[in-house]
Amino acid sequence: MSHASNLPTPALTPPYVAVIFTSLRPLGVDDGYDAAAEAIARLATTQPGYLGMDSVRDPATGLGITVAYWRDEEAVIAWRDQEEHAAARVEGRARWYDAFSLHVAKVERSYDFTRG
Repeated sequence: MSHASNLPTPALTPPYVAVIFTSLRPLGVDDGYDAAAEAIARLATTQPGYLGMDSVRDPATGLGITVAYWRDEEAVIAWRDQEEHAAARVEGRARWYDAFSLHVAKVERSYDFTRG
């Protein structure tokens, strides 16, 4: 799920928090993942402090990177603790991911570019 226009999320006004989720999915196995990922991405947009999201996955390797942007650490914690999101994380560990990493960073500068 990427920014609604299929362009990267435009530069935001810092400071804000970026949650970087990298994951490895088993090749050729959906097991409800696509529907759940879409639902969780839609749910995130309704959460206080949500600023945007960029996400890509390489179908050849199963490697995915999702970056969610949040107003502050409190918004990140509230999202982490959101009931449906917590349940999706349990499913992710049980069925959908072979491995994942999560990194939380404070963004100090933000720039963007769009050709013509």
